Amino acid sequence: MLIDRDSLLRKLHELRSEHRDLDTVIARLADQGVASDQLHLQRLKKRKLMLKDEVGWLESRLIPDSIA
Repeated sequence: MLIDRDSLLRKLHELRSEHRDLDTVIARLADQGVASDQLHLQRLKKRKLMLKDEVGWLESRLIPDSIA
């Protein structure tokens, strides 16, 4: 279980890092305002949302269930 937890934590760190990087790229593209990059910008935003979902899923796997 420890190895599995470590691999989940490592994956979580990678996803968070990619999410932050996408923030930067999206902000730069939005500032440029180039119309031809709108499709690319939309794809980056979609990827960012997918990363957010995956981060949430991994976080929920790492938090132990509590007995209410």
